[in-house]
Parts: sequence; structure tokens; C-alpha cells
Amino acid sequence: MSDPSRHFLVVSFDGLRPDLIGPELTPNLWRLKAVAVTLANHRTIYPSETRSAFPSLITGATTDRHGMVGNKYVDRTVQPPRYVDTSDAVLLRRLDVESGGHLYSAPSLGEILARSGRSLAVLATNTPGTTRLFHHKAEDFGHVRLSGHFREACTPDDVLAEIEARFIPLTPAPPKAEPDRVGQDWITSAFLDFVWPKYRPDVTILSYGEPDVTSHFHGTAAEATRSIIAHCDHQFGRVFDWWEAEGRRAGVQIFAISDHGHITGHTRASVVDSLRAAGFSPGAAPAPGVDVVTVPGQVGALYLADPDEAKIARLVATIATESWCGPVFTRAKDEVNGIAPGSLSNRLVFANHFRAPDVAFSFRADDTIDPFGLVGGTFYDNDRRAGLGLHGGLHPKELAAVGIVAGSAFPAPGRISTVPSGICDVAPTMLRLLGLAVPPSMTGRVLGEVAALSPSVHSVREDVFEARLGTYVQTLRRVHVEAACYVSGGWVG
Repeated sequence: MSDPSRHFLVVSFDGLRPDLIGPELTPNLWRLKAVAVTLANHRTIYPSETRSAFPSLITGATTDRHGMVGNKYVDRTVQPPRYVDTSDAVLLRRLDVESGGHLYSAPSLGEILARSGRSLAVLATNTPGTTRLFHHKAEDFGHVRLSGHFREACTPDDVLAEIEARFIPLTPAPPKAEPDRVGQDWITSAFLDFVWPKYRPDVTILSYGEPDVTSHFHGTAAEATRSIIAHCDHQFGRVFDWWEAEGRRAGVQIFAISDHGHITGHTRASVVDSLRAAGFSPGAAPAPGVDVVTVPGQVGALYLADPDEAKIARLVATIATESWCGPVFTRAKDEVNGIAPGSLSNRLVFANHFRAPDVAFSFRADDTIDPFGLVGGTFYDNDRRAGLGLHGGLHPKELAAVGIVAGSAFPAPGRISTVPSGICDVAPTMLRLLGLAVPPSMTGRVLGEVAALSPSVHSVREDVFEARLGTYVQTLRRVHVEAACYVSGGWVG
């Protein structure tokens, strides 16, 4: 079934919950589902953050393999240690050069395709850093990488110049509280009117940075968020019309995905205040006098200045008493437990990379119903009001992701597949269908059951892990399909 003449178009909707897709709000995605296979049990990775998930998309691997352990992390390979914000495209380029080309610890899709004389094009309205992470070496291979707003993420220069001269110049990103419509229009037009006609990339990633940002500032199903979801769906409708008129005949296969879902923040907390009350000296970045760095974000990442086992155990014991504390992970003591009592091994969630924090945790989440009628609520630590969208942790609605596949490689249109799948499976499936080898670094599996490459899935099983410390009890669930493993949820209480 492999066919090297095929092309792939991956269309991503950042932060879109699968249960928000419907005939009224997203008629074009609904239209796609009618001619596609829907992956009804599709998930992202842990942490469920954008700049961990998209690296998993393009490396086909979990965070322990590719090394993007969070949107932000502490780099302890240099002295003094430094705080890294991966939204910065210029910084990411410098880190890749400084490391001898090892920003990722696993080969990326763009590198793999380039070695076979194939191409990857990226058009995105995410942050500059996220746009670069889709293809961090695009300039080295002469591949197209375009941002809807940020010149520092664009390459080659002459491609951007020609698009701006022929169509429309880049515009600055709107304030975060305003939905981004112009950027979604720009990347859609750039793909349809220029990149596809001129270059016909083997693989294209078209990444709409919404509804994620609007959800963070307005709420997961607020009027403004629903409006930008509808707008992105309208832009996708232009792509779908092109596909039906031209792309399908040209061998284009479509993956429609999201990188994570959202749940709603209901109770504000302060990790820094809790640690300070327990006698720690926390800070947001490494600095003299800071004994634990609390990396900001909805997934907790704690880096100790002196990460010995006793200090890690004290840190876990401190946060486990807090009402806001959800599942907690530390480096492995054995196959299940972390080195700190009450913690699970970070290997269970595939987070055991050298960049990983000493203590990783999620905020406690639950199945409360938010003001929009959606399941999923959580404690949170930021300066925004309650009722806004959040992600990063282990609630099933954070881990749930859109997965829809269409094209000649995916027969049985309109079918719903309930076999578990995940974001790491996209790259190996595309490579197999392009007739290229799947490297051993990829932890994802080829979706043979939907791509007619294998008649059925032979083995699906679940495992459950638990850890306790006094009244603190945490549970982690995973599901295995053949050799692939997906994290399906983590809870406390």
C-alpha cells in the first residue's frame, strides 16, 4: 500500500477539543468526517502542552525521546543553568547550533524527508518558537517554513518576499485577548495560492494557532472562542474545497488533528507561596538564593538547585499536602515508583529525559461541568480569572485530541475507529505510506488498521498504577496497542 507519489497535508487546530466538532459550529470538519476515518480514541502526550506535543507529531516519539519536556524548561547542561522559553524561535536556532544540531534528541520529520530527497513545508500561526519546532532545520534544506505573523520564523527569505509582493504582507499578531483571524486567512491563502502550486511539498503542515489562545483568554466554549473555531473551520473549508476539486486527484492525504484539548480553571493556587511557606526559596528562573525553580505553566516543573534524593522527597511531601496537587512524578526508583514516596516514576509517562524536572506534577483536575456545559475543571496557577481554558496535565479531556484521516490511503469513508491512537502515530504512518523506513526512534505506531496496511489490531490492554503518601493517593491509567502505549489519564483522590 505504500506509494511514494502520495502527498500529505496535516491540518492542525491548536487546542481544539474533539467534542466541539459538530455540524453547526464546524460544518467543514463535519463534512470531512463524512469522507474520512475518525480516530475516536485519539490522544496527545504528557505534558499536554503545545511545544511538547508538536515535537511528538514530527518526531513520532514521546518526550523522553525528543527532549522538548515542556513549553519552558531549565537547561542544566550549561553553567550556570539557564531558563529556556521555547516560544522564542531565535533562541531555539541558537540552541540547535550550540548543541551541534541536537535541539531534538530524535530525528524530525523534516530531516528524515530531506535525507530521502523529499520536502516538508510548514505554515503556522502559532508562536515563533512553535513554528520553528515544526521544522527546526528548514533553512538547512531549503524547505519552506512560514509564519502568519513572525518574520524570524520564516524561511527562505525570497519565498516570503514573493508571497508578500504577490498577495498580502505579514501583519503583526493581534493582542492575545483578541481572536486571530487575519493570520489564519494568511496561511491558508499562502498554501492554496503559492506553496502548493509552486512547490507541491511531499508533506505540508498547516497549523492554525487557534482556538488555543482565545480559549486561554475567554474560555473553552465562550462566544469569542466559538467564533474563532468557526472562522478556522471556514478557512479549512477553503482547503477542503481545493482537496475535493484538485488535491484528492493529486494524491493528497489529509490528517486533521489537534495537539491537546482544554479544561476549565476553577480555583486559583500559588505554588510559589506554598513552597515558600514550607521553607523553600522558590524562583521562576535559576538565580543565586533560589533553591527550587518553579517553571511557570499549567503543568508543574520543579528543578532543585541541589537535586539529591532527600530534597526531592521533601519537595514531594510538601506539595502532596496541598489541595491543588494532582499526579506527581520523579525519576525512577523501580518500574512503577519514583524515588520520592508518593510519586510515580516519570518513565510511566515517558518524561525521563535529561532536561526533565526533578519533580513533575499536574494540578488537581476533576469532572466538574464548566459554565459552557463541558466536562473538566482544574486548579490553576496564573493571574487570570477563573473560567478560562487550560491544558498541560492528565485529565482525559486535556489528553483528548482531534484525529481525522482522509484520502485514498484510508478506505471506508465515514468509519469511526475506536482503537486507541495518538499524536506520535502520525509521522510513522505517513512515512510508511510514502514508502520510507520508520526509524527506531519513533515510539508511535503505523495506523495499519485505518490505512489498510494490516487487517486488524491484535492486542489492546490497559494498565493502572497507584502511589500513596498518607492521605494522598494518585492513579495513572495507560492503554497499549501492540507495542505502542498511550497515557489515558491521571487522577488524585
